[in-house]
Amino acid sequence: MSGSSEKTIRIGGASAFWGDSMVAAPQLLMQGEVDYLIFDYLAEITMSIMARMRAKDPAQGYATDFVAVTMKRLLPELARRKVKVVANAGGVNPAACAAAIRALIAEAGLSLKVGVVLGDDLLPKIDALKPKLEPMQHGATVPERFMSANAYLGAVPIAAALKAGADIVVTGRCVDSALCLGPLLHEFGWDLRDFDRLAAGSLAGHIIECGAQASGGLFTDWRDVPDWDNIGYPIAEVSADGSFVVTKPKATGGLVSTGTVSEQLVYEIGDPASYHLPDVTCDFTAVKIVQVGENRVRVSGAKGRPPTDRYKVSATYLDGFRAVAHLTIGGIEAREKAERTAEAILRRTRRLFAMLNLGDYRATSVEVLGTEAMYGPHAQPGALASREVVLKLSVSHAEKTALDIFAREIAPAGTSFSPGTTGFFGGRPTPQPVVKLFSCFIAKAALPIALDMAGMAEPFDLPLISGDTAGEPAGQPDLRPLDDSPRRAVPLMRLAWARSGDKGDDSNIGIIARRPEYLPAIRAALTEEAVQRYFSHLVEGPVERFEWPGIHGLNFLLRHALGGGGIASLRNDPQGKAYAQMLLDYPVPVPVAWGLTDSQ
Repeated sequence: MSGSSEKTIRIGGASAFWGDSMVAAPQLLMQGEVDYLIFDYLAEITMSIMARMRAKDPAQGYATDFVAVTMKRLLPELARRKVKVVANAGGVNPAACAAAIRALIAEAGLSLKVGVVLGDDLLPKIDALKPKLEPMQHGATVPERFMSANAYLGAVPIAAALKAGADIVVTGRCVDSALCLGPLLHEFGWDLRDFDRLAAGSLAGHIIECGAQASGGLFTDWRDVPDWDNIGYPIAEVSADGSFVVTKPKATGGLVSTGTVSEQLVYEIGDPASYHLPDVTCDFTAVKIVQVGENRVRVSGAKGRPPTDRYKVSATYLDGFRAVAHLTIGGIEAREKAERTAEAILRRTRRLFAMLNLGDYRATSVEVLGTEAMYGPHAQPGALASREVVLKLSVSHAEKTALDIFAREIAPAGTSFSPGTTGFFGGRPTPQPVVKLFSCFIAKAALPIALDMAGMAEPFDLPLISGDTAGEPAGQPDLRPLDDSPRRAVPLMRLAWARSGDKGDDSNIGIIARRPEYLPAIRAALTEEAVQRYFSHLVEGPVERFEWPGIHGLNFLLRHALGGGGIASLRNDPQGKAYAQMLLDYPVPVPVAWGLTDSQ
């Protein structure tokens, strides 16, 4: 479809998560001239939700709207345009997802073929596999009972399903980038030991897997991004050497620039020199991102090494209950009134718990939204004096009975405590199970993979390629040192773009200098110790800094930064989405001669 004599495969990123916009897939299909659509539905939170669905109904546990909305609407056009689909919409029940799609295909009188990748789900044989699980965190213990347990599979089975004639490939848990690498392995026939190309194809997947995040969504310079309502979803035009151009459909909003693509590159990355995937260990430190046209950015320079002989496993288990209450408080000293209201509710309910021998809360979280609560000591005085706030009171307990009492004691605040109390969001809070994440490894050889091409699973002989994954950490970039001229402090926002993401209870913040000459000042100010101090009210573990010379950047990994992360966290920002924005306020001393001011 590229129109070029050199083969180019165009892959559109049609979904970033379960719940992404229903405009994405039709836009890419009708306007994007793509060869493939990939749909990423799975996050750690999503897997826990799907596990709860399957626990209630064995026929559930997949992204139902992928079938009932997207596929039902697009199947005829997919067949007409010969566009193939790869989706991890199968969640914890890919076979049921595929069966539902096959039923739609038959109903529409089409002849599309559905392939299913099976084998990521450890739950059916978890008791036998428990001794083979290696916890990722030192000292962690394997839970007694699991709600879900899924290995992150790679791209090779996806490529095999496409080679066997699949028009639609459904998977359970796989690494997000495999949805893109699978088609590239199939189309270009890359050798599974050509690790540089595997790293490049994985990078293409990493860039487009989060949908509009690569084409203007969440961009630091958000005012520069036009037409949010019609934002274009990303397309990777991949060449046989692994280099690719990121673009979007014509006549759509959004923005594809070095800034937007660089921000997506750093999203949810730990050490950029050693990014482990099932098919390859990637080194992204020398990646180059260059604007080559309007809304066209070329990406190249990914390097690869052998993968490990293990899969990462994301497992979930039930661990008590949680409840969250919201109420609005207005007027003079609104923050103080909200804080006292929370204190009164917690003291009252604790007294009731003691009377009933229920034990104390496991954890509580009081956040007064509208006062820059997440900023902690960095909140501005004006925010602290807000006259309209929302009290968010979150609690967890071992027993649901205790949280039923908590839920009943929220409404009395409307007549018992602070003047100006109103706006009980959603009425009485409903206690919900706490689903916690347990991350571990399992040997690839212990997990058989299967392909289902016609309603019956057949074993798939996966090549077990592994080797020495060690590489050299990125050295300090060759930068001209700052002179001794007079300095003034400016917000980091004037010097850099930034984006943050989450991995379990850890968060990362990627920083990209707007101009290479800004990086020495950024490096000098943003030490590991400085970032640790800045986030000390939120981060319980250490902070690591990694060099990223290819994009004139830095990456920070904040350990134990999210209050447990995901659905287990009681915080308003359980995924660190605002952390980069918070750090962009950090004052960085720069030479006065640069002529920078506090504002853009």
